[in-house]
Amino acid sequence: MPIRRLYSLVSWVVLALVLIQCAAPATPTPVAPEATTPARVYRMASIFPGVITDADYNTLGYIGTTEVSRNLGLETAYSESVAVPDVERVMREYIADGYNIIFTHGGQFINQTVTLAREFPDVNFIAEGDAPVENPPANMWLIDRNFHVGFYAIGALAAQITQTGKIGYLGGLTLPFSYAEVHAMQQALADLGSTATLKPVWVGDFNDPTKARELADAIIAEDIDVIAGSLNLGMLGVFEAVKSASKPVWVTAKYTDKSSFAPDHYVTSLLYDFAGPLQAIVSKIMAGEGGGYYPLGFDTGVALQPPKHVSDEVRAKMEEINRRLISGEIQVIKNIEPIQ
Repeated sequence: MPIRRLYSLVSWVVLALVLIQCAAPATPTPVAPEATTPARVYRMASIFPGVITDADYNTLGYIGTTEVSRNLGLETAYSESVAVPDVERVMREYIADGYNIIFTHGGQFINQTVTLAREFPDVNFIAEGDAPVENPPANMWLIDRNFHVGFYAIGALAAQITQTGKIGYLGGLTLPFSYAEVHAMQQALADLGSTATLKPVWVGDFNDPTKARELADAIIAEDIDVIAGSLNLGMLGVFEAVKSASKPVWVTAKYTDKSSFAPDHYVTSLLYDFAGPLQAIVSKIMAGEGGGYYPLGFDTGVALQPPKHVSDEVRAKMEEINRRLISGEIQVIKNIEPIQ
């Protein structure tokens, strides 16, 4: 065979092999199935220091829990009337049952909540307190109740409606937040240039109507004609005292609308909402934010109920003060120094 024909034949064979190789389908490289992580299922347990039917602080926490369940689709559970020595045990029981969001509704539980948050980093905790926690756990949210901000408004209102120039504060226990409430009222009196005096008294219990009635009677006898109540069930005793007084006495309350108890003497209440803050916090937890700080104020969970039995001038003045509190124009000092 001539060499030229041999080269031609070899060329055609090589070309055919190349074409066959190019046309052959490539062997697919095995691909592992994409790993999927199941969405985390959240279950929330709430712990209350009192009964959920108190129409007061504990009721507000319960409403917040039910709103979280209804609006965010979480399974929720709760325990009521939990004493401070028992709260750690109750939290541990919920964690053992698979609850991964623990809400403790009360500043008295803050230390135990911080301790367990550090022990269980995979569980989210929501605590309440009256000051930021130093070096807070990354998995804990703190609701700073900031009660003093609301009591600045109460002090300003009391200064405008007292006729005797004597105002009373009736608290439960001598706790830092209670001192801060009194100092805030004193700041409001000073800011307004009021000459009214403020007398703070503590019952020794937030839920003792009998003792609250006795102390309310005593300060009314001293010519005090406005009482700012910072009690829970103890307010029932205060209402009975003002209704039995021989002269007009006005009363303010806290947490919920209590106008039905003494409609002729009731001026206003600082209304607190925990449903909104709880839903905001739980939504952040579900979005991956483990912990943070949530301050309450007139723009986040607190409102002064429109005052009753006051003049249009006083009502307008309080609207202006509220606006300035919300805007930050009025800065209320959080002073927790004990009052002698």
